Amino acid sequence: QVQLVESGGGLVQAGGSLRLSCAASGSIFSIGAMAWYRQAPGKQRESVAAITSGGSTNYADSVKGRFTISRDNAKNTMYLQMNSLKPEDTAVYYCTADIKQSSDYFYSGYWGQGTQVTVSS
Repeated sequence: QVQLVESGGGLVQAGGSLRLSCAASGSIFSIGAMAWYRQAPGKQRESVAAITSGGSTNYADSVKGRFTISRDNAKNTMYLQMNSLKPEDTAVYYCTADIKQSSDYFYSGYWGQGTQVTVSS
C-alpha cells in the first residue's frame, strides 16, 4: 500500500547540480527517518544521507559539503540537492523511509525504484 517514487535523476556534466525527490504515498500515518542510498554497477549499495523526522541530518564523507538532504513533511517528500557533482557520484539513487501505517510501530523496509544519476567528465 505504501509507495516511494524517486525522480530528478539525469545526465549532467561534472560540476553541475541535480535535485532528487522522493515522494511517499499510500496508507501512511507518519514517516520517521528517511534516507538516500546509491549503487553503482558492480559495487555495493552505500548510504548517502539521512534525515530524521525532526530534521537532524547525517552525510557520507564522500558527499559532505556538496549534498544537502531535506524533507517536506506536509508533502511526504524528501529531497537531495546535489551540487559540485563528480563522475564518482554516478549511480542509481534509491530512497528509503521508516513508515508507520495503522499500527504503533515503524516499518523500515520500504524502497523506491531508483533514479539514475550520470555525471560525465
